[in-house]
Amino acid sequence: MKAELIENRIIVWNISDSRKLFTAGYYGKPIGIPKPKPDEINVPLILDLIEGYYLQLNSKIQIYKNKKKISENTLLEVCRNEYHNFDKKFQVYKDFRVKGYIVNPGIKFGCDFAVYQKGPGIDHAPFLVQVYNRNEKVSSTDVVLAGRLATSVKKQFILAIPYGKERVDYLALDWWKA
Repeated sequence: MKAELIENRIIVWNISDSRKLFTAGYYGKPIGIPKPKPDEINVPLILDLIEGYYLQLNSKIQIYKNKKKISENTLLEVCRNEYHNFDKKFQVYKDFRVKGYIVNPGIKFGCDFAVYQKGPGIDHAPFLVQVYNRNEKVSSTDVVLAGRLATSVKKQFILAIPYGKERVDYLALDWWKA
């Protein structure tokens, strides 16, 4: 499947390919369809850079810019320029995907990722994930803000802490009413 890098997004123009990618793992967002169902995909698909990089590494798509194929290293540099702490965030994204979860950007929730067990439109994302470095300090205010946000949208807040090149430790926060 071919895709095109335009600024900081990747677009799959072919409608059939868009439908296949979305159906294969809820990758991307169909243009102009806020809550798509797989059989309704009749528009191009916009992929986030992290999704596009993951799909290119797994030989699911080939990414082009100005009709020239982009290498994995070139795309990695684009991703690093666009994302703060890209390597750690990608490690977490990949870990969830390998475990069978559906991972979407969490920007509307003020975190790195919204993670689904089945997929958008099928279930609500039960997890909000924020990626932290192992030596990064997390203040009590950060924990309270994250907990309040997650509780208000009925989700569990997870701190993801990559360790080494493959391992990710997770710390889930639950809020209890006494």
